[in-house]
Amino acid sequence: MIEFHLDARSGVAPYMQLIHQVRRAMRLGLLTEGDQLPTVKEVVGKIAINPNTVLKAYRELEFEGLVKLRTGVGTFVARTLSDKTLAAHAPLRAELERWLARAREAGLEDESIEALFLSAFRAQTEARS
Repeated sequence: MIEFHLDARSGVAPYMQLIHQVRRAMRLGLLTEGDQLPTVKEVVGKIAINPNTVLKAYRELEFEGLVKLRTGVGTFVARTLSDKTLAAHAPLRAELERWLARAREAGLEDESIEALFLSAFRAQTEARS
């Protein structure tokens, strides 16, 4: 089951953070069709968030056709976002984890690592365009 977290420094609305986390878990194959999302009450209890914020995120995911709300039962994944590239994730993740370890050994803090990664990611994306 997915465990949500919020980053108050991100500048992203809390409900959007939840949506992004669900979509990311679907894309990585961590959530598959039929899996149940945590109940609103469980999310509120774990990350101290307004229940309406969780409901807004779940409604948006339902509108996108990604989840199905079953009144009195819960919220379930209706379809997945993973594709045939899922098999490539494990070796790429292992390589990325090695890179992260080297970055930490070099003395980089989390914020610097994130900035470096995003900078390289954006440069690569722009180069492909």
